[in-house]
Amino acid sequence: MTSLDLTTLFSLKGKTALVTGGSRGIGKMITQGFLEAGARVYITARKADACNATAKELSRFGTCISVPADIGTPERRRLLLDQIKGAEPQLHILVNNAGKNWGEAFQTYPDKSFDDVMHLNVGAVFSMTRDFSELLAAGASAADPARVINIGSMDGLHVSTVAQTGTFAYSASKAAVHHLTRSLAIELATRHITVNAIAPGFFPSKMTDFVLDHFQADIEANCPLKRVGQPEEMAGIAVYLSSRAGAYTNGTVIPVDGGTSINHQHVIS
Repeated sequence: MTSLDLTTLFSLKGKTALVTGGSRGIGKMITQGFLEAGARVYITARKADACNATAKELSRFGTCISVPADIGTPERRRLLLDQIKGAEPQLHILVNNAGKNWGEAFQTYPDKSFDDVMHLNVGAVFSMTRDFSELLAAGASAADPARVINIGSMDGLHVSTVAQTGTFAYSASKAAVHHLTRSLAIELATRHITVNAIAPGFFPSKMTDFVLDHFQADIEANCPLKRVGQPEEMAGIAVYLSSRAGAYTNGTVIPVDGGTSINHQHVIS
């Protein structure tokens, strides 16, 4: 084996990425990682003010462009696709991160909330990947595939009990994302597009604020590493999957949860 050039193995210089739900939380962590690795990054989110503010904030790390859109509707996805195609001849990385949650007791869990969570967390992942596949294929080659990264969850790998809240649709949707990832990996491999999923544990974000405020001690006790994740740990796995280092990784679901999803000694206070 020849000597490895570590300065380029994890580099994203010359790459263009689109991150959905990029204005906050995990999407923002990944975006910063991409920027610092050298990529040009478009971020999209439903709320234009938040999307614009994050793009401005992260622009100190590289070229970060805000393209606000509600990807839950076909019309808005089409507008987003037209915007990206109008600015870029190809796309190298798509991160399907946008999602939502709903927590409620089993007996009162609303049908509409269940449907809404599944629609965005699973349906939009499929639709975004399908709609952007042509642009991704344009930036792909056998030696350097285009990448799709789906954001799943450790809750799609095990039944979470620590937070003591019914998140039935969320857990089911993330398990579906994991299997959809495998299906899409087979479908798109012939076009030199890899598809992988990251299954995060608890990271500080707006979605997890309430749970961490009320159950952080239990969450940390239930994690073999006894802590929650840090932003650089989410950025790092996404950069790996998007760089030359991850070019032969396809159809995987990678937990980034400190081992929580394999720990069966659940702590409930």
